[in-house]
Amino acid sequence: MIEILKSILFGIVEGVTEWLPISSTGHLILLNELVRLNVSEEFRSMFDVVIQLGAILAVVVLFFHKLNPFARDKSPKQRAGTWKLWGLVVLSILPSGVVGVLFDDWMDAHLHNAWVVSLALIVYGVAFIAVERRNQGLTPKVASVWDVDWKTALAIGAFQCLSLVPGTSRSGSTILGGILLGVSRGAAAEFSFFMAIPTMLGASAIKLLKFFMSGVGFAGQEVGILLVGCLVSFLVSILVIRGLMEYVRKHSFSAFGVYRILLGAAVLLYFAFLKQ
Repeated sequence: MIEILKSILFGIVEGVTEWLPISSTGHLILLNELVRLNVSEEFRSMFDVVIQLGAILAVVVLFFHKLNPFARDKSPKQRAGTWKLWGLVVLSILPSGVVGVLFDDWMDAHLHNAWVVSLALIVYGVAFIAVERRNQGLTPKVASVWDVDWKTALAIGAFQCLSLVPGTSRSGSTILGGILLGVSRGAAAEFSFFMAIPTMLGASAIKLLKFFMSGVGFAGQEVGILLVGCLVSFLVSILVIRGLMEYVRKHSFSAFGVYRILLGAAVLLYFAFLKQ
């Protein structure tokens, strides 16, 4: 029962931090420092990624009509626009997909630690504040996700490569990149959500494959932990995505930048002076 409660906590953290530009991977690494699941190291590494499947399902549910090219109430032009959007999403994930496959094991071994996470939190927190100040008063060139072209999509995909460093934030890097490229906050956030579907499906598939190839099987308790984590992640993501889309219509991302700086500084202090 204790492990299920821990899984619920991990699901809540994943559901909240996956969509806010504050780094889900970073928060899960930090949470693992404080709350340890009683599972094998191989399962824990896989769990931190596969738990994102619940968050992906939330995007599919909330944006199902917009992403569905077969919707009966869509005109031929609208269906063509939906197919074009999917093509841009697939194009945008190619850069991080290539880099991720080539360097996944190296990054797991060298970058997944609290020091890297804390520094990334601070650096990109400052970046968010700087970009928002730079763009204050400017009119976005791309107001809607339907107006994104292939060059912009590919450039946003290049920004997603930055998120392979833990603590950067996948949504943070893509939203920040979109804003820098002249995309409105709302459109950048939506496109980032859509990019998450193939990106996180691919990452989960790779982690599951590596887990099974390692020769370590699922224990009965571990199946329950994974399912509960995914379910909680899904339910929390539904609320967070809706709230974030409402938030970006009226506010900048500067507040998230401040949060990242404060959290990164707190983590640095903790590991430098308190965890001895």
